[in-house]
Amino acid sequence: MNEQQTAGQRALEPGIQRDLTQSMSYGDYLRLDLVLSAQQPRSDPPLHDELLFIVQHQTSELWLKLMVHELRSARDLLAAGELAPALKRMARVKHIQRTLTEQWSVLATLTPSEYAEIRPFLASASGFQSAQYREVEFLLGNKDPDMIKVFSHDPVAQGALRELLHQPSLYDEFLLYLHRAGYAVPAALRDRDWSRPYPMSPALVDTIAGVYAAPAEHWGVYETCEELVDIEDNFQQWRFRHLQVVQRIIGHRTGTGGSSGVDFLRRALDLTFFPELFEVRSRIGG
Repeated sequence: MNEQQTAGQRALEPGIQRDLTQSMSYGDYLRLDLVLSAQQPRSDPPLHDELLFIVQHQTSELWLKLMVHELRSARDLLAAGELAPALKRMARVKHIQRTLTEQWSVLATLTPSEYAEIRPFLASASGFQSAQYREVEFLLGNKDPDMIKVFSHDPVAQGALRELLHQPSLYDEFLLYLHRAGYAVPAALRDRDWSRPYPMSPALVDTIAGVYAAPAEHWGVYETCEELVDIEDNFQQWRFRHLQVVQRIIGHRTGTGGSSGVDFLRRALDLTFFPELFEVRSRIGG
């Protein structure tokens, strides 16, 4: 068996040598024995609606895992100057976002009375503690060192977030790509502490305005700007739908993780990842 075959065998089942000629079922490949046994209601006897709550959030975490994978790849491709495949990754991210947003309609079938039965079994567990969601925000540029403290119980999550905190975001890498391509990007945006909040730059708005003034001359950059706007727009729709569902189910009660619930989610709607791409719109056609 050559080295490539051996590597493929290891990738098939980490830590276990398997005969590649052995038959494999659909369930084997997807490890459905693990996936479908991961829904363990805390209520006893199990409450009917607890399975809905668990499946909703487990599937969301799987989609977030894929989104992190795609965003990391898009960022790294921009760093390597590979714009076309980076755009392909961003397009996939948008489809993932739409799927996540549509999923809220399933959770919205949970009534306040039904959730009230489940809530005691959540204890202090909260979606606020989703490390993968926080990775998505860090990759998109919304960085906050204090958020890492939330994961003191999970050294692996803390390590991943700390690493992302000190790395360029997707937008940072796009701006570095623009600089290498000859566009005017202020030095303060190119050489800064990546762990700090992104500083909106009027000078960069001027550069982006030039792109929008002549799209055909800057098509790749123009298309990337619009892809990023789509991603932020989708993210805001997800946030808003989340707010609506929480308000529908628990009203203005405090969240299980101790957050202010609906008020916390409403404040999040004011956050933006790519400020110059929205600011430039006030200049177009003016």
